[in-house]
Amino acid sequence: MGPGTANGAGVSEAPWAWPRRLQPFMTLLRRELSAYFLSLTGYVVMAAVLFLLGLSFVQMLTGYNGEALEAPLTEVFYSTMFFWLILLVSAPVITMRLFALERSSGTFETLMTTPISEGAVVLAKFTAALTFYLVMWLPLLVCLGIVSLYTPEGSPFEWRTVASTFLGITLLGALYVALGCLASAFTRSQVLAAMVALALGLTFFMLSFLRGPLGEALGLWGVVANHISLLTHMEDFVRGVVDTRWVVFYLGLAAWVLFLTVKVVESRRWR
Repeated sequence: MGPGTANGAGVSEAPWAWPRRLQPFMTLLRRELSAYFLSLTGYVVMAAVLFLLGLSFVQMLTGYNGEALEAPLTEVFYSTMFFWLILLVSAPVITMRLFALERSSGTFETLMTTPISEGAVVLAKFTAALTFYLVMWLPLLVCLGIVSLYTPEGSPFEWRTVASTFLGITLLGALYVALGCLASAFTRSQVLAAMVALALGLTFFMLSFLRGPLGEALGLWGVVANHISLLTHMEDFVRGVVDTRWVVFYLGLAAWVLFLTVKVVESRRWR
């Protein structure tokens, strides 16, 4: 009986067989990452984000020049329109090609014949898009670092708040990238996929404003309004507060959206 063979119960895989099983996933992941980092579109998106980040910090430094900041710098940046503009627009642009381009170019059928499951395909594309999304936000660290060099000692600037802010950006990005994957899986048009993803993202964002009329209400509706408010969640993160409820909320919701995406891909496979 050879190694890795279970006696009377079939065959159990040897530990060294797992890398071979992961190889199709890693191949697809490298392919998706190459599509971002070796294409003009990817660098155009990063250049646009870098321009908006720089513009936001120029506006902040000009507006607060000579005045003491009473809030963390991350909270000041969050209060500008550029934060939500980058989040709402970048995710649809990043994800619109994931499945729509495969279907429009005729490579979707070929992809589905490879020895990789639908869940692995969705996970590889999601991981690549989220990785690019996080790299896109890295210039924010540079901006914060430059400001910290010229900020007097004792200023409201802590790297703990920067870490929690990036955690919030990552969690929000995971949800919005998952929504983009779902939108792209529904259509072969990249433009339509981007529009649907933008509409879904805007819907979640607009629901945040329910905390105004309903947030102070007693009972179930008040709890729900505060729980689904993206504004409330990010206000905690940019202040250095990590609430595990929001972490579970975003991870669970993103996982549910990815599950729906897998089901859509499965239905497209057998059509």
